[in-house]
Amino acid sequence: MSIGNARIGSRFRGFLPVVVDVETGGFVAATDALLEIAAVFVECSPGGSLMRGRTVRYHVRPFAGARVDPASLAVNGIDPWHPLRPAVEEKDALAAVFKEVRHGVREQECTRAILVGHNSFFDLSFVNAAAARAGIKRNPFHPFSSFDTATLAGVAYGQTVLSRAALAAGIAWDPEAAHSAAYDAERTADLFCAICNEFRPLYQAGIARLAAGPAETAADANPMIEPTAETGNGE
Repeated sequence: MSIGNARIGSRFRGFLPVVVDVETGGFVAATDALLEIAAVFVECSPGGSLMRGRTVRYHVRPFAGARVDPASLAVNGIDPWHPLRPAVEEKDALAAVFKEVRHGVREQECTRAILVGHNSFFDLSFVNAAAARAGIKRNPFHPFSSFDTATLAGVAYGQTVLSRAALAAGIAWDPEAAHSAAYDAERTADLFCAICNEFRPLYQAGIARLAAGPAETAADANPMIEPTAETGNGE
């Protein structure tokens, strides 16, 4: 996952950004089905530029009693009950994704993962709700902090819709492939990397100002949002 000796942990204060997209049967995380999940890793070149890494993706069976809104299926084109759909149980999909994320956290010498998403609150709410349903106690993602590319793209390019933001960033967009978790996550990762790379002079200027100022102390840390290591036993 790493390129050369570059590590991403120092770029985001110990967080490992992992881009996640979910396709669902509705908008309510507590009641609506999780149907697809994809996670895309972000890599750092020896020169400090960010780039999209590998993708993991799972089709997910609706949990027992899940609500599936036909209007949502009309948008994402998913048939949850198609006999040839290679879907796995929600718990198995999350356990597999979380395992890969933990490996990335260790490899990149980070403390914890942070979810990156386009309208990231939506994706994080479904991940957290599914983990709670499955009884998964060790969630590698920060429970409420996230990086939202809709916000970042609005600041950088004046666009908040993913397709328009991608085009504004010079990223190709295929409308026929959209609303697949893997495709949307990969385009979101490309967008996140493009914005971070464009903002790199701001980042470097900020680091220089901090280096010239007073040293950081324990009093500067906010225990509610710092990337503290995950806790809990079990998968």
